[in-house]
Amino acid sequence: MLDHDCVLAELRQGVGAYPLLADALELEWLQIANLEALDELRCFVKWAGLIGSRERDLGEASVLAAAELRAGIAITDDRDATVVARHHGAKVHGTIWHLAQGCRNGKLTRIGAGSIVDALRTTGARLPCTGREFPAYATEHGLMTPVDHG
Repeated sequence: MLDHDCVLAELRQGVGAYPLLADALELEWLQIANLEALDELRCFVKWAGLIGSRERDLGEASVLAAAELRAGIAITDDRDATVVARHHGAKVHGTIWHLAQGCRNGKLTRIGAGSIVDALRTTGARLPCTGREFPAYATEHGLMTPVDHG
């Protein structure tokens, strides 16, 4: 339940300032990774110790623990957490990388990815480009090639 509580609490806190975040709470396809077993809790505690245990850090620690426990990739735009996570061997990337991967594998068009960037920015997400700038930014940073989908 830990990951569920940490991440959802962060989303709920942001709804007052950014009402569109409420939509994320209703996504049917979103899966919540609960951290309840002893090994899962140990992994969370490890990441909380590395990242920090301030209220906002707990969401990042839970995402990193869930990714590690499932041999997955953590997606976060928290730069400090990313630096620490990479230093400790975690697979971690940001939202722009994730959207670029969607374009590269044909599951998302550049226009669609740009729309997502703009939608996230309206919720207060601090991303390094606008939706219109997304294709050039992703290409410039080696995340996509000029010929990746749409």
